[in-house]
Amino acid sequence: MAMELATTPWSEAAADWLIVPMTKSPQLTGALASLDESLGGAVGRLIESGDVSGKPAERVTIPDAPGIAAGRVLLVGLGDVETLNPTILHKALMSAARQTSGKENRTVAVAIPEGLTATDVACEIAASFTVGCVGQDLYRAERAHHPFQSVTILGSADADQGELASAVERGSILGEAVNITRDLVNRPAYEVYPASFAKRAEALANDHGLKCEVLDKKRLQKERMGAILAVAAGSEKGPRVVVLEHRGGGDDAPTLALVGKGVTFDSGGLSLKTSEGMKTMKCDMAGAATVLGAMTAIARLNLPVNITGYMGLTENMVSGSSYKLGDVLTARNGVTIEVLNTDAEGRLVLADVLSYAVDKGADRIIDLATLTGACVVALGEEVTGAFANDQPWCDEVLSAAKTCGEDAWQMPMFDLFDDLIKSDVSDIKNIGGRWGGAITAAKFLQRFVGDKPWVHLDIAGPAFASSNKSHREGGATGCMVHTLVETAAQFGNGG
Repeated sequence: MAMELATTPWSEAAADWLIVPMTKSPQLTGALASLDESLGGAVGRLIESGDVSGKPAERVTIPDAPGIAAGRVLLVGLGDVETLNPTILHKALMSAARQTSGKENRTVAVAIPEGLTATDVACEIAASFTVGCVGQDLYRAERAHHPFQSVTILGSADADQGELASAVERGSILGEAVNITRDLVNRPAYEVYPASFAKRAEALANDHGLKCEVLDKKRLQKERMGAILAVAAGSEKGPRVVVLEHRGGGDDAPTLALVGKGVTFDSGGLSLKTSEGMKTMKCDMAGAATVLGAMTAIARLNLPVNITGYMGLTENMVSGSSYKLGDVLTARNGVTIEVLNTDAEGRLVLADVLSYAVDKGADRIIDLATLTGACVVALGEEVTGAFANDQPWCDEVLSAAKTCGEDAWQMPMFDLFDDLIKSDVSDIKNIGGRWGGAITAAKFLQRFVGDKPWVHLDIAGPAFASSNKSHREGGATGCMVHTLVETAAQFGNGG
C-alpha cells in the first residue's frame, strides 16, 4: 500500500474518498471554507442543519461531490479541541478507515485539520489507515475490508515537510507492526504453534536486522526451564523460547527486556476448559505476538536503545504425559511450584522466561500476557491491568500508554497477597484462590524477576475483541504494541 504526503489543496486531491476530520462546532475557515466553496456550500448546509456537529467519531458522507477531484467525501468528528486526545483521534480515524475500505483498490486522501499538531495527526493517520483496512476474515472468499491502493495525507505547505514525512513513516511502521501481531493472533493453532511462530520470528529478524536465537526442547532442558517444559509435556509439538536482540544503544547502555507469554493453544490441560472457554484460545499467545510486533518496529525505527524480546512458546494440551495437579515443578531460578490448576499455565511459562531474562542481564523488564480472566472481571474487555514492583518504572510505562492512547490501569501489589500463594509442600503454588486472582498471578510472577524494576501487563481483556465496533475489528487488536515502542523510545532517551 502506497502511503504518500502531499500539499495539494483538499478540493484538488484525486481519490475515491476525501476524508476530512472536523472538530466540534466546526467553523468554515481556511481549507475547510475553500472545500465548502468547491462543493457548492454542501458542508455549510450540513453544519447549519445539525447533520454535522463534529462530535467524536461522527461520520457523515457526501456521496456526490461535483466540483472537487475526489469521488465522495467523508466528514469525521473529533470532538472538542480542548478534550481531543490520542484515544479519540485513533477511534475517529480507525472508523474512517474501516468505512472506506470495503472495496478493493480504493484510494483515499486524508486531510490534516488546521489548528492541530500536524505531526501527531499525520502519524495517527498513517497508523490507522494501515490497520483499519485489514480484517480478521483471513479465510473468507469475500472479505469485508481490503488494503487501500494508496493513502495520501494532505498537509499544509507551511508545515515542515521533513518532520511530516518522518511522522508518516513512523505511523506506517507502527501500523504494520500491529498487523504482524494481529495476523499471528488471528490465525488458528494448526498454523501458529511454537515451531511455526519461531520460524516467523526468524524471518522477521532477518528482514529487519534483529539478532535471533531459538531455544528448542533440548536447550530448555539444559537451561533448567522445568516450568515451561511441564506445560509443554502434554503436546506433540515441542516448546520454544525465541530471543530477539536490538542493540541500538551501545555496549555500555542498559537493556530493556520485553517478555511475552506464547501459549499457542490453551486447552486448560487436565483442568480442561469447556468448549466455550476454548473457542478463542488461539489468542493465548498474544503476549508473545505483541513482543514480536514491537521488536520489528523498534528495529525499523532504529531506536538508540538496547532491547531484548523473549517469547515463551508452548501448547497446553491433554495426553498421558500431561502435567498433573499435585505435581511440584522446579523453575529455572530454583523456586519450587505446586501445581493446583493446570489451566494456570501462563504464569509457569513466564516464570522460566522471566528468570532467563534476568540471568541474561536485563536492567528493566516488561512482560505481557493474556493471563487472567480475573483482570477482565476487574477492568473490563478494553483496559490493560498493570502490576509492578517499582513505582517510577510503572509510571513510565503508564505514561507511554497514555501518550499512545492505550488504556491501562495500575492494580495494587500489597504484601498480603503473597500469603495467598504460599504452599504447604513447596515454595509457592500456581493459584491463589478465588479472590484477587489477577493480583495473585502477578505476585507469582514477581518471584522470578529478582530486584529488577518490572511491570506486568495483563492484556487478557483488550488483546482479543469479542465483536466488531465502528473503530475496531473483532478478533486480535494488537494492543500495547504502540506502548512498548514508546516505552522503548523513552528508555533510549534516558527515561
